[in-house]
Amino acid sequence: MRFSYWRSLCLNKVVVVAEKKVPKEVKSFIDLLDQAKVLELRDVEILAEEFVINIAPQLIQAVPPAVQQAHAYLEEAVKLLRQALGIPAAPPAVAPPAAPPAPAVPELVKATFEPPVFTYAGSIAEVQIGATSAEGGTRKKVIKVGGESCPPFYRFEKVMPNRPIVALDVFDTLPPLPKTIKDYYRDVLKDHVAWVNKCLEEFKADLVTLHLISTDPAIENKPAEEAAKFVRKVLDQIDIPVIVGGSGNPEKDLVVFEKVAEATSGERLVMASVTIDMDVAKAAQVISKHGHNVIALAFLDINQVKELNRKLMDAGMPKDHIITDPSTGGLGYGIEYTFSVMERMRLAGLMGEESMQVPISCAATNAWAAREAWMPMDEWGPREYRGPLWEITTGLVNMLAGADLFMMLHPLAAMTLKSIAEVLAKPKIEKELREVAYEKWISAKL
Repeated sequence: MRFSYWRSLCLNKVVVVAEKKVPKEVKSFIDLLDQAKVLELRDVEILAEEFVINIAPQLIQAVPPAVQQAHAYLEEAVKLLRQALGIPAAPPAVAPPAAPPAPAVPELVKATFEPPVFTYAGSIAEVQIGATSAEGGTRKKVIKVGGESCPPFYRFEKVMPNRPIVALDVFDTLPPLPKTIKDYYRDVLKDHVAWVNKCLEEFKADLVTLHLISTDPAIENKPAEEAAKFVRKVLDQIDIPVIVGGSGNPEKDLVVFEKVAEATSGERLVMASVTIDMDVAKAAQVISKHGHNVIALAFLDINQVKELNRKLMDAGMPKDHIITDPSTGGLGYGIEYTFSVMERMRLAGLMGEESMQVPISCAATNAWAAREAWMPMDEWGPREYRGPLWEITTGLVNMLAGADLFMMLHPLAAMTLKSIAEVLAKPKIEKELREVAYEKWISAKL
């Protein structure tokens, strides 16, 4: 509403509130307000014991003299109005007290951190793969795994004696492989020795695993003697030891391991694998007789791991010739169970459980069993990167749980995991580490 209407409303309101005739001074005040051309009050009702109107002086200085004169009249009218209504004068404004000076920031207490260091009752056996001519073999290089006496990568407790080892897979008969893997080997798929050398020289693998899947009765059912000749032929053209993988058939694998062990006697290879449903005593006898090592494969059951390792030891297999594979669930397909079992195995061995005092093998290749690693799906990203990342993550998670030996399929994944192991296993990081903007990991340059 405009002030002309408010004036009459105000007069009536004053009469009601004051319950007496409106004084001349109040009427003069209202008439004076009515002369202001820019003043407008809307829906205003004033009921107060104190009524103060403050007009900033700096605004008065900027207005014409006529308005300044009106302001003086207004102040006088307010004074008369206050007196007529019996409203006491407002006390003079008091400046707030000055804020006290901010207290000085106390200096933070300097503290030092000493990581807790423990001693353990047990230690993990060190398994040597390969034997030199002085040791009864023909290898120029040997590989050692295990030997830890503290949890993985606890460099603040003890130096890791042997870093985790990476082995790439080679097959005597080519199985179905994802295209992203096959592309790396197209030039050597028909030449097994060239395939092995490419794994060792170009892809920097520590070892290779010769998978004799052609011996499977359900595939080609090649004789064990032929498989043994194949392994011997490859060994004669390289200077490092190998892991010999069977077909997974428990009856045929036992025969194959026996023939391969005879053909490579003294070379201290690794036979993979002996399972609980095989004749464990006979397997231990034929493998240990020729000085070889064995991978004991269980199925994500820590009690089965104990039973199988104990049977091998009781059958005469030395503890420093046994590597345990508790089975590996790939990322998203049981990796939590694998991590838990491996971690419990390692800690149990360090605490004195003899059947657990052996190195641990991880089949990171099982990551490719997950469809997320290889299936064409644009929303999941390019398979060229997705598959290797799936395998790397599977290996890395289990490395942190205590795995010592990694069987891998993709060359890029193997090289990456090996480089990670080399850094983690160092006694000391000499290079100064800098913080990385992890939220920009896609475009970051390290």
